[in-house]
Amino acid sequence: MTMMRLKELKTIDAQTLKQAIDQDTVTLIDVREPGEYAGEHIPGATLVSLSRFDPASIPQQQDKNIVLYCRSGNRSAIAAQKLLDAGFEDVTHLADGLVAWKEAGYPPQIDRAAPISLMRQVQIVAGSGVVLGTLLGAFVSPWFLLLSGFFGAGLVFSGVTDTCMLAMILAKLPYNQRYRARL
Repeated sequence: MTMMRLKELKTIDAQTLKQAIDQDTVTLIDVREPGEYAGEHIPGATLVSLSRFDPASIPQQQDKNIVLYCRSGNRSAIAAQKLLDAGFEDVTHLADGLVAWKEAGYPPQIDRAAPISLMRQVQIVAGSGVVLGTLLGAFVSPWFLLLSGFFGAGLVFSGVTDTCMLAMILAKLPYNQRYRARL
């Protein structure tokens, strides 16, 4: 009976990643959405969004290691697993993502003309839906409270499954898409 060696997902901290970038030994892949990338990203990163992630689209160079990152490390871990499943031997992702990069004192590249982040857009839409449903429920008809319940249930589902349908819908809006063409 032969034992199959499982490939392991490696992590890298911000300081080690910065050194590797300075030494030009990594291919850095940002797996966030185009609007997020346009707003801020680690200098030198290439965008390959998780929503359209295809392992065949990942640039590979013999002398460079692939490092993936996102905002917090969750999406990059998912993308990294897809690469491992596709047969990539050496896959690394930035532990705690862009948050860790900024906490380490490294500045991201920022585009002030980019749309606000998808997370903020979700918070604004969901919060507005809850407030609107509550006000309409209090002053027009109690049936409008279902609107608040709908948004609350959506947020719970997002937290439990680590997927956000509202973010996926917002990412397809024209003001989020127009930045895709610039990247």
